Amino acid sequence: MKRFNWIVLLSFALLFIFPSVQAFANEKVYHIPLENQVEKGLYAFLDRAFDEATENGAEAIILEIHTPGGYVDAAYDIAKLMDETDPDIIAFINSHALSAGAYLALHADRIYMVPNGTIGAAQIIDGEGNAAEAKADSAWKAQMQAAAESSNRNPEIALAMADPSQNFPEYRAPEGSLLTLSAEEAIKVKYSEGTVQNLDEILAIEGLINSEIVEVKPTIAEEVARFITNPVVVTLLLTIASVGLAIELFSPGFGLPGTVGITSLALFFFGHTVAGFAGYESIILFIIGFALLLAEFFVPGGIVGLIGGALVIISLLFAGESVVHMAYSILIAIIIAVIGMVVMMKFLGKRLHFFNKLVLRDATTTEEGYVSNENRLDLIGKMGETLTPLRPAGTILVDNERIDAVSEGSYINLNKKVEIIKVEGSRIVVREIKEEMK
Repeated sequence: MKRFNWIVLLSFALLFIFPSVQAFANEKVYHIPLENQVEKGLYAFLDRAFDEATENGAEAIILEIHTPGGYVDAAYDIAKLMDETDPDIIAFINSHALSAGAYLALHADRIYMVPNGTIGAAQIIDGEGNAAEAKADSAWKAQMQAAAESSNRNPEIALAMADPSQNFPEYRAPEGSLLTLSAEEAIKVKYSEGTVQNLDEILAIEGLINSEIVEVKPTIAEEVARFITNPVVVTLLLTIASVGLAIELFSPGFGLPGTVGITSLALFFFGHTVAGFAGYESIILFIIGFALLLAEFFVPGGIVGLIGGALVIISLLFAGESVVHMAYSILIAIIIAVIGMVVMMKFLGKRLHFFNKLVLRDATTTEEGYVSNENRLDLIGKMGETLTPLRPAGTILVDNERIDAVSEGSYINLNKKVEIIKVEGSRIVVREIKEEMK
C-alpha cells in the first residue's frame, strides 16, 4: 500500500509538473533582423513581424541590429511600434547601431553587443550630408534623450551621440566628434547589459535557452518594397514614368517608351501597397486620372486633361508615405523629365528612332519642289491702276488681273497709275506714277 500510495502521489505530481514543462518548452523567442537602412519599407516588415510575435504569445523578441542609420521619420514610427509591442524586445547589436539604429536600440528593453560592436554617431543630417536645420536638430536631440530615459539610461550620453559639443572626453576621440561607444564602453555607461559572442549567449543570460527560436525573414515582396519605397528610387521611377509616357502620348501607336513608363508606375504602386502606404483607392484614382488624360485626345477643350492630370498627381501624393516627400519627388521627377526630353531630342533625336515621331525633320524647300507662295518676279516694272485706295494696302489692276499690293509708303488714291517696283514673296510693292504738268 505504501508503494502504491507513493506511485499515486508521484503520478499526480507529474501531472502538475508536466503542463509547466510543456509550457516552458513551448515558449517562443522571435529572432528578427533589423538590417541596412532604416526606412519606411523596414517599418512594414517589422510591423508584420511584431504582430506575429504578439499573436503567438512570444516570450521575447530579439532584434538583431546592423544598420548605419536611415530616415528620421521612419525611425520615429518604428520606435513607436517597439514601445507598443507587448513582448520584451532585446536589441542584439551584431555589428553597428549608428544614427537611427542607435535611437531604435535605446527603445529596446535590454541591449547586448558583440565585442566589436558600436553604438552612437546619431547626429541628424539633411539629404546633402550636412547638419540639419536647427528646428529638426533640436527635435532629434530631444528624442534621443527621451529614448534613453525610457530605458533608464543616462540621457546625457544619448545627447552626446547627437551633439558633438557635449563633453565626454573619456569616450570620444577625436575631440569634438560625435560620441560612439564600443561594446566595453557601453557596459561602463550602462548602455549595454553585456558583451556576447552570439545569439545563444543572449538566450542563456536571459533564461531562454530552452525556448523555440522562430526566425522571421522579410518576404521577397517586402524586400522589393523596401527598395522601391526608398525616396531616391521613388524619384527615379517617377522620372522614368514621366519621360516614357510623355514620349508615348505624343507618338503614334504604342511601343517601348509607354511600356517602360507603365512598368515604372506599376512598380511604384506595388512597392507602396506592400509597404502599407498606398491603398486601392489611390490606384483607382490614378487609373481614372490616366483614362481622362487619354480621353483628352478625343475630347476638345482641355478641361478633361486638366482634371485627369490633377487626379494622377493626387493619387501619387496619397500613395506615398509622406505627402510632402512625394510632392518633392514629383516636382523633381517632372523637372528631370523635361530636361531629359530636351537633351535627348537635341543630341540623340537623330539616333533614336522613336524621337522621329515627335519632331518634324523634313524641310519644305524650294529646291525640293515645295512652294509656299508663287514668286511673281515677272511683275516688276509693270504698270497698273489702283482699284481701291492703298492705305498702304489695297488692290490694283495689271493686265486685267486683280493683284493685292502695298504702296511704297504714302497714300495712293483710287484710279491712280502705279508701277510695281518690288516683289518679296507674296508682298508686291508699288509706286504712284506722277503725271507731268503741261
